[in-house]
Amino acid sequence: MKLKLIAAMVSDDKTEAVLDAARMAGATGATVITACRGEGLKPEKTFLGLEISGQRDIVFLLVVEQKAREILEAIAEAADFDQEPGAGIAFQVAIEDAVGLRTQTEALLKEIEERL
Repeated sequence: MKLKLIAAMVSDDKTEAVLDAARMAGATGATVITACRGEGLKPEKTFLGLEISGQRDIVFLLVVEQKAREILEAIAEAADFDQEPGAGIAFQVAIEDAVGLRTQTEALLKEIEERL
């Protein structure tokens, strides 16, 4: 089974929406790293040296290759990536190998077969 890793950097107020959208699109789990800092085209504003922008979260999803694009698009829509400047980004990379997925393999294969 070929896998992709989707990484999404989102504002913390949209993390739950991203997780819900990813699950609805076929993701079977996620890892969230909270309270990260990011910067886009323009530096964030500060007040007396304190950053006044919201925190970011990083969401990692290991998904089957056949569902990766659908999940990526669902995340982009849920987080308004293309509508709001600075809303965040998401990307996918191919995974050569992974372990620890035995409990999810049966469910993933069943979903793939149903879609084919």
